[in-house]
Amino acid sequence: MLELNPLLNKQNGVSIYVQLYQYIKKGIEEGDIPEGARLPSIRYLSAQLTISKNTVDNAYQQLVAEGYLESRPRIGLTVLPLEQSVLSPFSREQQMNPKVSVDHDTPVKYDFKYGDIDIESFPLQLWKRCLNKALLEEPEQLLQYGPRQGDVGLRTELTNYLFQSRGVRCSMEQIVICSGTQHALSLILQLLHSQGQSVAMENPGYGGSRAVFNNHGWSIEPISLEQDGMDIERLRKSKAKVAYITPSHQFPYGMVLPIQKRLSLLEWAKHNDSFIIEDDYDSEFRYQGQPIPSLKALDTNGSVIYLGTYSKSFLPAARMSYIVLPERLLGVYHHRCSPYSQSVSPIIQKALYVFMNEGHFTSHIRKMRKVYQKKHQTLILALNKHMGNLVEIIGQKAGVHLLVKVKNTSTAELVDKAKAAGVRVYETSSYWLDGKETEPSLVMLGFGGLSEKEIEEGISVLRNAWFSDL
Repeated sequence: MLELNPLLNKQNGVSIYVQLYQYIKKGIEEGDIPEGARLPSIRYLSAQLTISKNTVDNAYQQLVAEGYLESRPRIGLTVLPLEQSVLSPFSREQQMNPKVSVDHDTPVKYDFKYGDIDIESFPLQLWKRCLNKALLEEPEQLLQYGPRQGDVGLRTELTNYLFQSRGVRCSMEQIVICSGTQHALSLILQLLHSQGQSVAMENPGYGGSRAVFNNHGWSIEPISLEQDGMDIERLRKSKAKVAYITPSHQFPYGMVLPIQKRLSLLEWAKHNDSFIIEDDYDSEFRYQGQPIPSLKALDTNGSVIYLGTYSKSFLPAARMSYIVLPERLLGVYHHRCSPYSQSVSPIIQKALYVFMNEGHFTSHIRKMRKVYQKKHQTLILALNKHMGNLVEIIGQKAGVHLLVKVKNTSTAELVDKAKAAGVRVYETSSYWLDGKETEPSLVMLGFGGLSEKEIEEGISVLRNAWFSDL
Protein backbone atom coordinates (compact mmCIF):
# COMPACT_ATOMS: atom_id res chain seq x y z
CA MET A 1 0.00 0.00 0.00
CA LEU A 2 1.21 3.47 -0.92
CA GLU A 3 2.22 5.92 1.81
CA LEU A 4 1.05 9.51 1.38
CA ASN A 5 2.69 12.38 3.25
CA PRO A 6 1.15 15.66 2.07
CA LEU A 7 1.94 18.90 3.87
CA LEU A 8 -1.52 20.18 4.81
CA ASN A 9 -1.81 23.81 5.83
CA LYS A 10 -4.95 24.66 7.80
CA GLN A 11 -4.19 28.39 7.71
CA ASN A 12 -3.88 29.13 3.99
CA GLY A 13 -7.60 29.45 3.20
CA VAL A 14 -7.71 26.31 1.01
CA SER A 15 -9.88 23.51 2.42
CA ILE A 16 -7.97 20.43 3.58
CA TYR A 17 -9.77 18.04 1.23
CA VAL A 18 -8.83 20.25 -1.74
CA GLN A 19 -5.18 20.27 -0.64
CA LEU A 20 -5.20 16.47 -0.33
CA TYR A 21 -6.97 16.09 -3.68
CA GLN A 22 -4.43 18.41 -5.38
CA TYR A 23 -1.49 16.57 -3.79
CA ILE A 24 -2.65 13.15 -5.04
CA LYS A 25 -3.66 14.48 -8.46
CA LYS A 26 -0.27 16.14 -8.94
CA GLY A 27 1.51 12.95 -7.84
CA ILE A 28 -0.39 10.89 -10.40
CA GLU A 29 0.14 13.38 -13.24
CA GLU A 30 3.87 13.70 -12.52
CA GLY A 31 4.39 9.95 -12.12
CA ASP A 32 5.26 9.97 -8.43
CA ILE A 33 2.16 7.87 -7.75
CA PRO A 34 2.34 5.09 -10.37
CA GLU A 35 -0.41 3.38 -12.32
CA GLY A 36 -1.93 0.51 -10.36
CA ALA A 37 -0.79 1.82 -6.98
CA ARG A 38 -3.25 1.11 -4.18
CA LEU A 39 -4.10 4.11 -2.03
CA PRO A 40 -4.45 3.94 1.76
CA SER A 41 -7.93 3.29 3.13
CA ILE A 42 -10.01 6.23 4.28
CA ARG A 43 -9.71 5.14 7.91
CA TYR A 44 -5.92 4.66 7.72
CA LEU A 45 -5.19 7.97 5.99
CA SER A 46 -7.59 9.83 8.28
CA ALA A 47 -5.72 8.53 11.33
CA GLN A 48 -2.29 9.08 9.78
CA LEU A 49 -2.96 12.73 8.84
CA THR A 50 -5.21 13.48 11.84
CA ILE A 51 -8.06 14.67 9.64
CA SER A 52 -11.68 13.54 9.38
CA LYS A 53 -12.76 10.54 7.33
CA ASN A 54 -15.15 12.79 5.40
CA THR A 55 -12.22 14.98 4.36
CA VAL A 56 -10.32 12.00 2.96
CA ASP A 57 -13.47 10.59 1.36
CA ASN A 58 -14.29 13.89 -0.36
CA ALA A 59 -10.78 14.05 -1.86
CA TYR A 60 -10.96 10.41 -3.02
CA GLN A 61 -14.47 10.84 -4.46
CA GLN A 62 -13.32 13.83 -6.52
CA LEU A 63 -10.38 11.85 -7.91
CA VAL A 64 -12.69 8.92 -8.76
CA ALA A 65 -15.11 11.29 -10.48
CA GLU A 66 -12.30 12.77 -12.58
CA GLY A 67 -10.97 9.35 -13.62
CA TYR A 68 -7.70 9.33 -11.67
CA LEU A 69 -8.76 6.51 -9.33
CA GLU A 70 -10.96 3.44 -9.49
CA SER A 71 -12.68 1.69 -6.60
CA ARG A 72 -12.29 -2.10 -6.91
CA PRO A 73 -14.14 -4.61 -4.69
CA ARG A 74 -11.93 -6.20 -1.99
CA ILE A 75 -8.95 -4.21 -3.31
CA GLY A 76 -9.77 -0.57 -2.67
CA LEU A 77 -8.79 2.54 -4.56
CA THR A 78 -6.20 2.10 -7.28
CA VAL A 79 -4.58 4.53 -9.71
CA LEU A 80 -5.83 4.29 -13.29
CA PRO A 81 -3.63 4.65 -16.38
CA LEU A 82 -3.19 8.34 -17.11
CA GLU A 83 -4.29 9.23 -20.60
CA GLN A 84 -3.14 12.54 -22.02
CA SER A 85 -6.80 13.38 -22.57
CA VAL A 86 -7.58 13.46 -18.86
CA LEU A 87 -5.34 16.45 -18.38
CA SER A 88 -7.02 19.82 -18.50
CA PRO A 89 -6.28 22.04 -21.53
CA PHE A 90 -4.16 24.20 -19.26
CA SER A 91 -2.11 21.22 -18.04
CA ARG A 92 -1.31 20.15 -21.61
CA GLU A 93 -0.37 23.70 -22.56
CA GLN A 94 1.93 23.97 -19.57
CA GLN A 95 3.70 20.73 -20.53
CA MET A 96 4.22 22.02 -24.06
CA ASN A 97 5.23 25.50 -22.90
CA PRO A 98 6.80 25.55 -19.42
CA LYS A 99 6.77 29.35 -19.42
CA VAL A 100 2.99 29.33 -19.12
CA SER A 101 2.06 29.37 -15.44
CA VAL A 102 -0.66 30.36 -13.01
CA ASP A 103 0.05 32.13 -9.76
CA HIS A 104 -1.38 29.56 -7.38
CA ASP A 105 -0.68 31.89 -4.48
CA THR A 106 -3.20 34.46 -5.68
CA PRO A 107 -5.26 35.24 -2.56
CA VAL A 108 -8.94 34.38 -2.76
CA LYS A 109 -10.97 37.53 -2.30
CA TYR A 110 -14.37 36.25 -3.42
CA ASP A 111 -15.29 32.68 -2.44
CA PHE A 112 -18.60 31.50 -3.91
CA LYS A 113 -18.66 28.47 -1.63
CA TYR A 114 -21.90 26.57 -1.21
CA GLY A 115 -23.00 26.01 2.37
CA ASP A 116 -21.56 29.13 4.01
CA ILE A 117 -24.04 31.23 5.99
CA ASP A 118 -24.27 35.00 6.47
CA ILE A 119 -22.19 35.40 9.63
CA GLU A 120 -23.01 39.10 9.94
CA SER A 121 -26.73 38.31 10.24
CA PHE A 122 -26.36 35.56 12.83
CA PRO A 123 -27.86 36.61 16.22
CA LEU A 124 -24.71 35.82 18.18
CA GLN A 125 -25.58 37.70 21.38
CA LEU A 126 -29.04 36.15 21.49
CA TRP A 127 -27.56 32.69 20.93
CA LYS A 128 -25.08 33.29 23.79
CA ARG A 129 -27.99 34.21 26.06
CA CYS A 130 -29.82 31.01 25.13
CA LEU A 131 -26.70 28.97 25.85
CA ASN A 132 -26.31 30.62 29.24
CA LYS A 133 -29.99 30.12 30.07
CA ALA A 134 -29.76 26.44 29.14
CA LEU A 135 -26.74 25.97 31.41
CA LEU A 136 -28.35 27.78 34.32
CA GLU A 137 -31.69 25.96 34.20
CA GLU A 138 -30.59 22.31 34.09
CA PRO A 139 -26.81 22.13 34.63
CA GLU A 140 -26.77 18.60 36.04
CA GLN A 141 -28.75 17.06 33.17
CA LEU A 142 -26.74 18.87 30.53
CA LEU A 143 -23.50 17.33 31.76
CA GLN A 144 -24.78 13.83 30.94
CA TYR A 145 -25.33 12.15 27.56
CA GLY A 146 -28.97 13.19 27.36
CA PRO A 147 -31.97 11.22 25.96
CA ARG A 148 -31.04 8.83 23.18
CA GLN A 149 -33.43 10.42 20.64
CA GLY A 150 -32.57 13.96 21.68
CA ASP A 151 -33.85 16.67 24.01
CA VAL A 152 -37.58 16.21 24.65
CA GLY A 153 -38.30 19.95 24.58
CA LEU A 154 -36.45 20.42 21.31
CA ARG A 155 -38.27 17.52 19.67
CA THR A 156 -41.58 18.95 20.85
CA GLU A 157 -40.73 22.34 19.34
CA LEU A 158 -39.78 20.58 16.11
CA THR A 159 -43.17 18.88 15.84
CA ASN A 160 -44.86 22.29 15.96
CA TYR A 161 -42.39 23.88 13.54
CA LEU A 162 -42.60 21.08 10.99
CA PHE A 163 -46.38 21.13 10.97
CA GLN A 164 -46.56 24.91 10.54
CA SER A 165 -43.76 25.24 7.98
CA ARG A 166 -43.76 21.94 6.07
CA GLY A 167 -47.17 20.36 6.77
CA VAL A 168 -45.56 17.38 8.52
CA ARG A 169 -47.74 15.73 11.18
CA CYS A 170 -45.70 13.73 13.64
CA SER A 171 -45.17 13.13 17.34
CA MET A 172 -41.99 13.93 19.15
CA GLU A 173 -41.50 10.17 19.63
CA GLN A 174 -40.90 9.91 15.85
CA ILE A 175 -38.06 12.45 15.87
CA VAL A 176 -34.39 11.52 16.30
CA ILE A 177 -31.78 14.26 16.65
CA CYS A 178 -28.52 13.54 14.76
CA SER A 179 -25.16 15.21 14.29
CA GLY A 180 -25.50 16.20 10.64
CA THR A 181 -27.13 14.82 7.50
CA GLN A 182 -24.53 12.13 6.88
CA HIS A 183 -24.83 10.79 10.41
CA ALA A 184 -28.62 10.77 10.02
CA LEU A 185 -28.37 8.82 6.76
CA SER A 186 -25.98 6.34 8.34
CA LEU A 187 -28.51 5.69 11.08
CA ILE A 188 -31.38 5.37 8.59
CA LEU A 189 -29.50 2.77 6.56
CA GLN A 190 -29.06 0.65 9.66
CA LEU A 191 -32.86 0.46 9.86
CA LEU A 192 -33.42 -0.55 6.24
CA HIS A 193 -31.47 -3.79 5.82
CA SER A 194 -34.73 -5.63 5.16
CA GLN A 195 -35.12 -3.51 2.02
CA GLY A 196 -31.95 -4.93 0.48
CA GLN A 197 -28.97 -2.74 -0.22
CA SER A 198 -29.86 -0.87 -3.36
CA VAL A 199 -30.96 2.77 -3.42
CA ALA A 200 -32.36 4.86 -6.27
CA MET A 201 -30.80 8.30 -6.27
CA GLU A 202 -31.16 11.38 -8.43
CA ASN A 203 -28.31 11.72 -10.91
CA PRO A 204 -26.82 14.24 -10.37
CA GLY A 205 -27.39 14.39 -6.62
CA TYR A 206 -25.73 15.21 -3.32
CA GLY A 207 -22.29 13.58 -3.25
CA GLY A 208 -22.12 13.59 0.55
CA SER A 209 -25.13 11.29 0.74
CA ARG A 210 -23.83 9.05 -2.02
CA ALA A 211 -20.62 8.57 -0.03
CA VAL A 212 -22.63 7.33 2.96
CA PHE A 213 -24.50 4.81 0.80
CA ASN A 214 -21.22 3.59 -0.68
CA ASN A 215 -19.53 3.32 2.71
CA HIS A 216 -22.40 1.18 3.99
CA GLY A 217 -22.05 -1.14 1.00
CA TRP A 218 -25.22 -0.04 -0.78
CA SER A 219 -25.33 -0.05 -4.57
CA ILE A 220 -26.71 3.05 -6.23
CA GLU A 221 -29.15 3.00 -9.12
CA PRO A 222 -28.83 6.42 -10.77
CA ILE A 223 -32.14 7.92 -11.89
CA SER A 224 -31.78 10.65 -14.47
CA LEU A 225 -33.55 13.98 -14.21
CA GLU A 226 -36.23 15.47 -16.42
CA GLN A 227 -37.14 19.15 -16.59
CA ASP A 228 -39.36 18.74 -13.53
CA GLY A 229 -37.18 16.37 -11.51
CA MET A 230 -36.62 12.64 -11.11
CA ASP A 231 -37.71 10.38 -13.98
CA ILE A 232 -40.39 8.30 -12.23
CA GLU A 233 -40.63 5.80 -15.08
CA ARG A 234 -36.91 5.03 -14.70
CA LEU A 235 -37.49 4.59 -10.99
CA ARG A 236 -40.30 2.10 -11.61
CA LYS A 237 -38.01 0.05 -13.84
CA SER A 238 -35.25 -0.04 -11.23
CA LYS A 239 -34.84 -2.81 -8.69
CA ALA A 240 -34.28 -0.42 -5.79
CA LYS A 241 -36.52 -0.68 -2.72
CA VAL A 242 -35.34 2.66 -1.30
CA ALA A 243 -35.27 6.07 -3.01
CA TYR A 244 -33.30 9.10 -1.84
CA ILE A 245 -34.64 12.37 -3.21
CA THR A 246 -34.56 16.17 -2.73
CA PRO A 247 -38.07 16.97 -4.04
CA SER A 248 -38.54 20.54 -2.79
CA HIS A 249 -35.25 21.83 -4.21
CA GLN A 250 -33.37 19.27 -6.27
CA PHE A 251 -29.66 19.33 -5.54
CA PRO A 252 -27.84 20.70 -7.44
CA TYR A 253 -30.17 21.69 -10.33
CA GLY A 254 -32.84 23.34 -8.20
CA MET A 255 -36.07 22.14 -9.85
CA VAL A 256 -39.16 21.36 -7.76
CA LEU A 257 -40.90 18.00 -8.06
CA PRO A 258 -44.53 18.73 -9.12
CA ILE A 259 -47.54 17.29 -7.33
CA GLN A 260 -48.22 14.71 -10.06
CA LYS A 261 -44.75 13.22 -9.67
CA ARG A 262 -44.94 13.39 -5.89
CA LEU A 263 -48.12 11.33 -5.93
CA SER A 264 -46.56 8.89 -8.42
CA LEU A 265 -43.52 8.55 -6.19
CA LEU A 266 -45.70 7.79 -3.16
CA GLU A 267 -47.69 5.27 -5.21
CA TRP A 268 -44.42 3.57 -6.22
CA ALA A 269 -43.43 3.30 -2.57
CA LYS A 270 -46.85 1.92 -1.53
CA HIS A 271 -47.02 -0.57 -4.41
CA ASN A 272 -43.49 -1.89 -3.75
CA ASP A 273 -43.59 -1.60 0.05
CA SER A 274 -40.60 0.69 -0.31
CA PHE A 275 -39.25 3.67 1.58
CA ILE A 276 -38.46 7.19 0.39
CA ILE A 277 -35.80 9.26 2.14
CA GLU A 278 -36.85 12.89 1.69
CA ASP A 279 -33.91 15.26 2.20
CA ASP A 280 -35.53 18.65 2.82
CA TYR A 281 -32.23 20.45 3.27
CA ASP A 282 -33.07 24.12 2.55
CA SER A 283 -36.83 24.40 2.04
CA GLU A 284 -36.95 27.58 4.17
CA PHE A 285 -35.43 29.63 1.36
CA ARG A 286 -37.83 29.80 -1.54
CA TYR A 287 -38.07 33.05 -3.50
CA GLN A 288 -40.68 32.42 -6.21
CA GLY A 289 -44.23 31.13 -5.84
CA GLN A 290 -45.96 29.74 -2.78
CA PRO A 291 -44.26 27.54 -0.14
CA ILE A 292 -44.32 23.90 -1.21
CA PRO A 293 -45.53 21.23 1.24
CA SER A 294 -43.08 18.46 1.90
CA LEU A 295 -43.46 15.00 0.40
CA LYS A 296 -43.91 13.74 3.95
CA ALA A 297 -47.03 15.93 4.29
CA LEU A 298 -48.66 13.89 1.50
CA ASP A 299 -47.63 10.51 2.90
CA THR A 300 -50.55 8.45 4.24
CA ASN A 301 -48.81 5.07 4.13
CA GLY A 302 -45.78 5.69 6.34
CA SER A 303 -43.42 5.41 3.39
CA VAL A 304 -41.46 8.65 3.79
CA ILE A 305 -38.48 9.07 6.11
CA TYR A 306 -38.11 12.83 6.51
CA LEU A 307 -34.65 14.33 6.90
CA GLY A 308 -34.10 17.95 7.94
CA THR A 309 -31.13 20.05 9.05
CA TYR A 310 -30.28 23.23 10.93
CA SER A 311 -27.10 23.80 8.90
CA LYS A 312 -28.67 26.11 6.28
CA SER A 313 -31.48 27.61 8.35
CA PHE A 314 -29.49 28.29 11.51
CA LEU A 315 -25.87 27.32 12.14
CA PRO A 316 -23.61 24.69 10.51
CA ALA A 317 -21.40 24.62 13.62
CA ALA A 318 -24.32 23.30 15.68
CA ARG A 319 -23.86 20.02 13.76
CA MET A 320 -27.51 19.16 14.09
CA SER A 321 -30.02 17.46 11.85
CA TYR A 322 -33.11 15.39 12.56
CA ILE A 323 -35.08 12.43 11.26
CA VAL A 324 -38.84 11.96 11.33
CA LEU A 325 -39.33 8.20 11.28
CA PRO A 326 -42.54 6.56 10.05
CA GLU A 327 -44.32 4.87 12.94
CA ARG A 328 -43.74 1.46 11.38
CA LEU A 329 -39.97 1.95 11.76
CA LEU A 330 -40.04 2.98 15.41
CA GLY A 331 -39.90 -0.59 16.65
CA VAL A 332 -36.91 -1.33 14.42
CA TYR A 333 -35.19 1.82 15.66
CA HIS A 334 -35.68 0.96 19.34
CA HIS A 335 -34.54 -2.63 18.76
CA ARG A 336 -31.39 -1.83 16.80
CA CYS A 337 -30.34 1.51 18.27
CA SER A 338 -31.12 1.10 21.96
CA PRO A 339 -27.38 0.79 22.83
CA TYR A 340 -26.59 4.07 21.01
CA SER A 341 -25.91 7.31 22.85
CA GLN A 342 -27.10 10.69 21.62
CA SER A 343 -24.44 12.23 19.35
CA VAL A 344 -25.29 15.94 19.70
CA SER A 345 -24.24 17.95 22.75
CA PRO A 346 -27.17 18.26 25.20
CA ILE A 347 -26.05 21.85 25.84
CA ILE A 348 -26.49 22.82 22.19
CA GLN A 349 -29.83 20.98 22.02
CA LYS A 350 -31.18 22.69 25.13
CA ALA A 351 -30.03 26.12 23.92
CA LEU A 352 -31.75 25.55 20.59
CA TYR A 353 -34.89 24.50 22.43
CA VAL A 354 -34.79 27.84 24.32
CA PHE A 355 -34.16 29.67 21.04
CA MET A 356 -37.19 28.03 19.39
CA ASN A 357 -39.44 28.13 22.44
CA GLU A 358 -39.01 31.89 22.81
CA GLY A 359 -39.94 32.45 19.15
CA HIS A 360 -36.47 33.48 17.97
CA PHE A 361 -36.11 30.71 15.40
CA THR A 362 -39.11 31.66 13.28
CA SER A 363 -38.04 35.32 13.47
CA HIS A 364 -34.53 34.33 12.38
CA ILE A 365 -35.89 32.34 9.42
CA ARG A 366 -38.01 35.29 8.27
CA LYS A 367 -35.00 37.59 8.52
CA MET A 368 -32.63 35.24 6.71
CA ARG A 369 -35.15 34.59 3.94
CA LYS A 370 -35.08 38.32 3.19
CA VAL A 371 -31.28 38.49 3.46
CA TYR A 372 -30.71 35.56 1.11
CA GLN A 373 -33.39 36.72 -1.30
CA LYS A 374 -31.57 40.04 -1.70
CA LYS A 375 -28.29 38.23 -2.27
CA HIS A 376 -30.00 35.88 -4.72
CA GLN A 377 -31.37 38.85 -6.67
CA THR A 378 -28.00 40.60 -6.56
CA LEU A 379 -26.27 37.55 -7.99
CA ILE A 380 -28.76 37.12 -10.82
CA LEU A 381 -28.71 40.83 -11.68
CA ALA A 382 -24.90 40.84 -11.64
CA LEU A 383 -24.71 37.80 -13.91
CA ASN A 384 -27.16 39.36 -16.35
CA LYS A 385 -25.41 42.72 -16.21
CA HIS A 386 -21.84 41.50 -16.67
CA MET A 387 -22.31 38.32 -18.69
CA GLY A 388 -25.74 38.52 -20.31
CA ASN A 389 -26.31 35.83 -22.91
CA LEU A 390 -22.79 34.48 -22.47
CA VAL A 391 -24.08 32.34 -19.61
CA GLU A 392 -27.15 30.32 -18.69
CA ILE A 393 -28.41 30.57 -15.11
CA ILE A 394 -29.89 27.38 -13.64
CA GLY A 395 -31.98 26.99 -10.46
CA GLN A 396 -33.31 30.48 -9.76
CA LYS A 397 -36.28 29.76 -7.53
CA ALA A 398 -34.80 28.79 -4.17
CA GLY A 399 -31.80 27.95 -2.02
CA VAL A 400 -28.42 29.56 -1.46
CA HIS A 401 -26.66 28.55 -4.66
CA LEU A 402 -27.01 28.77 -8.43
CA LEU A 403 -25.53 26.82 -11.31
CA VAL A 404 -24.04 28.77 -14.18
CA LYS A 405 -23.36 27.26 -17.57
CA VAL A 406 -20.71 29.12 -19.56
CA LYS A 407 -20.77 28.40 -23.26
CA ASN A 408 -17.78 26.94 -25.12
CA THR A 409 -15.48 26.68 -22.09
CA SER A 410 -14.52 23.68 -19.98
CA THR A 411 -15.31 23.67 -16.28
CA ALA A 412 -11.65 23.12 -15.37
CA GLU A 413 -10.64 26.17 -17.37
CA LEU A 414 -13.36 28.27 -15.75
CA VAL A 415 -12.24 27.25 -12.27
CA ASP A 416 -8.57 27.90 -13.05
CA LYS A 417 -9.18 31.30 -14.61
CA ALA A 418 -11.36 32.32 -11.70
CA LYS A 419 -8.75 31.20 -9.18
CA ALA A 420 -6.01 33.12 -10.97
CA ALA A 421 -8.18 36.24 -10.64
CA GLY A 422 -8.77 35.71 -6.91
CA VAL A 423 -12.26 34.20 -7.21
CA ARG A 424 -13.22 30.69 -6.17
CA VAL A 425 -16.01 28.89 -8.01
CA TYR A 426 -16.76 25.17 -7.85
CA GLU A 427 -16.98 22.18 -10.16
CA THR A 428 -20.04 19.93 -10.08
CA SER A 429 -18.51 16.64 -11.24
CA SER A 430 -18.76 15.04 -7.78
CA TYR A 431 -22.57 15.20 -7.97
CA TRP A 432 -22.74 12.70 -10.85
CA LEU A 433 -22.38 9.00 -10.20
CA ASP A 434 -20.01 8.87 -13.16
CA GLY A 435 -17.92 12.03 -13.41
CA LYS A 436 -17.70 11.54 -17.17
CA GLU A 437 -21.43 12.30 -17.42
CA THR A 438 -20.94 15.77 -15.93
CA GLU A 439 -22.53 18.51 -17.98
CA PRO A 440 -19.64 20.53 -19.44
CA SER A 441 -19.06 24.22 -18.76
CA LEU A 442 -21.00 24.09 -15.49
CA VAL A 443 -19.95 25.74 -12.22
CA MET A 444 -21.65 26.21 -8.87
CA LEU A 445 -21.91 29.62 -7.20
CA GLY A 446 -22.90 29.66 -3.54
CA PHE A 447 -23.72 33.08 -2.17
CA GLY A 448 -24.67 32.64 1.49
CA GLY A 449 -21.33 33.78 2.91
CA LEU A 450 -20.76 36.80 0.66
CA SER A 451 -22.15 40.30 1.06
CA GLU A 452 -24.17 41.88 -1.74
CA LYS A 453 -21.20 44.16 -2.48
CA GLU A 454 -18.83 41.16 -2.67
CA ILE A 455 -21.24 39.30 -4.96
CA GLU A 456 -21.39 42.24 -7.40
CA GLU A 457 -17.61 42.75 -7.33
CA GLY A 458 -16.88 39.03 -7.62
CA ILE A 459 -19.07 38.59 -10.70
CA SER A 460 -17.43 41.63 -12.29
CA VAL A 461 -14.00 40.07 -11.72
CA LEU A 462 -15.26 36.75 -13.11
CA ARG A 463 -16.48 38.47 -16.25
CA ASN A 464 -13.00 39.85 -16.91
CA ALA A 465 -11.37 36.51 -16.09
CA TRP A 466 -13.65 34.43 -18.29
CA PHE A 467 -14.30 36.78 -21.20
CA SER A 468 -11.25 39.05 -21.34
CA ASP A 469 -10.96 38.52 -25.10
CA LEU A 470 -14.47 39.81 -25.81
